[in-house]
Amino acid sequence: MQRDLRNGYELDDDPGRIDRDAVHRYLSEESYWAEGRPRETQDALVDSAARVVGLYRDGHQVGFSRAVSDGHVVSYLADVYVLAEHRGHGLGVELVRFSVDEGPLAGTKWILHTHDAHGLYRKVGFVDPGPTTLERPRPDLAT
Repeated sequence: MQRDLRNGYELDDDPGRIDRDAVHRYLSEESYWAEGRPRETQDALVDSAARVVGLYRDGHQVGFSRAVSDGHVVSYLADVYVLAEHRGHGLGVELVRFSVDEGPLAGTKWILHTHDAHGLYRKVGFVDPGPTTLERPRPDLAT
């Protein structure tokens, strides 16, 4: 599934089109949540994803998102980014909207963890967790 935006940008959920080198470089070197992530792990995450979405400008990947899902009830949004030089034009909102509101997982409940961009996620319907939400952190990350 593809969607043209403006100024040469497009969204595409074709996993074969993902520039895995670019995704790994950004996530392992520039993101706070996946710093140091091994390439093998990143490739496995892309391979096992329920959906991956690339944001492209003139054929070059400038953004990415990944979804994990049971395919019926719940989906988890992860690894969302837009390169710094392409931010400030609403592309992050379009990337997230395309990822969660269009395609095969649109009818599922969505979850994500993030330290930033809460305003962006609220624009597409994400809210603070309610009183019924619990989380069990990874044992190696527990404090």
